[in-house]
Amino acid sequence: MEIKRLHVGKRLSETAIHNGTVYLAGQIAEDTTQDIEGQTREVLGHVDRLLQEAGSDKTCILMCQIYIADMAHFAGMNAVYDEWVASGHTPPRATVEAKLANPACLVEIVITAALR
Repeated sequence: MEIKRLHVGKRLSETAIHNGTVYLAGQIAEDTTQDIEGQTREVLGHVDRLLQEAGSDKTCILMCQIYIADMAHFAGMNAVYDEWVASGHTPPRATVEAKLANPACLVEIVITAALR
């Protein structure tokens, strides 16, 4: 059984690949001065980059879990997500309001995808 990990840190790896499946750690914005739209765009950019690096892309997403700090931002997050998600390849998704580890983060996204 081989597990490949990318961007391995002391606490977590950004990516794990096993048995044809890519697991991403929760992605957050680095620039937390942005509004929900900006943070969501940045986070989805991280998702694109990590999936590409792993040998996958957004058309292969199996599950998307979104944690949003305040549901008042739901529409703004959805506007950016809807522009980003691949038409005809919308994955199963859950969105929940959650208190995030960094109070300046407005959104965190967790992705599971298949390899291409």
